[in-house]
Amino acid sequence: MSSPFDNIRINEKIQASSVRFINANGDMIGVISPKEALKIAYDAGLDLVEISPNADPPVCKALDFGKYKFELQKKKVEEKKKQKVVSIKEIKLKPRIGENDYQVKLKAAIKFLEDGDKVKVNMRFRGREASHSEFGMILILRMIEDLASYGEPSAPPKLENMQINLTFSSLKK
Repeated sequence: MSSPFDNIRINEKIQASSVRFINANGDMIGVISPKEALKIAYDAGLDLVEISPNADPPVCKALDFGKYKFELQKKKVEEKKKQKVVSIKEIKLKPRIGENDYQVKLKAAIKFLEDGDKVKVNMRFRGREASHSEFGMILILRMIEDLASYGEPSAPPKLENMQINLTFSSLKK
């Protein structure tokens, strides 16, 4: 099993012919050979860690590698906490929905959009309801109007396979 720290070069694993060295106090020493930098780091009781391997010459710093690994892990956990996973919530409607039921579905959609989620509104026509799809379209347009201050539709509504699908994206960023 590989660790995310396997690609970090420390001490003798640093292959460069010269390195830009930063001492334990954070002072820039300058461009020196890795052997000199390693000797200075060992004298301070620390490791020589390659901080920026893509730089020319690579930047190395004298520090405690165990502490450095801990700080990197801590930073990774903090970044993971800040991520917001956007999920898609689905609301199903019927063309002959009652006013109170519509208001309940609308409140749920508003709550989902305020939480930053996407909302998929699905209106399914059964039997002869499909021949009067204009009632469903009127209801969908009303839903778009009612949710205008909370989210915006990703595409205009259209009738496909006896149903109307519409996805709203949250305006909250």
